[in-house]
Amino acid sequence: QVQLMASGGGSVQAGGSLKLSCAAFGRTFPNCGMLWYRQAPGKERELVSTISSNGTTTYADSVKGRFTISQDNRKKTVYLWMNSLLTEDTAVYYCAAACGPRGLGGPPDYWGQGTQVTVSS
Repeated sequence: QVQLMASGGGSVQAGGSLKLSCAAFGRTFPNCGMLWYRQAPGKERELVSTISSNGTTTYADSVKGRFTISQDNRKKTVYLWMNSLLTEDTAVYYCAAACGPRGLGGPPDYWGQGTQVTVSS
């Protein structure tokens, strides 16, 4: 069992930065691929970024060059560094963990609670 706790959301002006954190409790963290999703009002949930257990990262085209995902295995925490924020980045951000045998090739097994990010112009 894995419990995820997301934090770091808030309100910021366009062009600003925020750092989201997702702390994992329970199962051995390095065995899980970690994901950040977001969902804006009235829109579908969007996969923002992933980091595999070996550190390989992926990003949605909409955030490439602006967001960076990283993990601290010792602290069992994944971070999403968000720079040059745009109003369209406004959403509830969720972290998730894919801990099954397919890793990030399968659906997430665990979800954290969302954290609101609001970017104003």
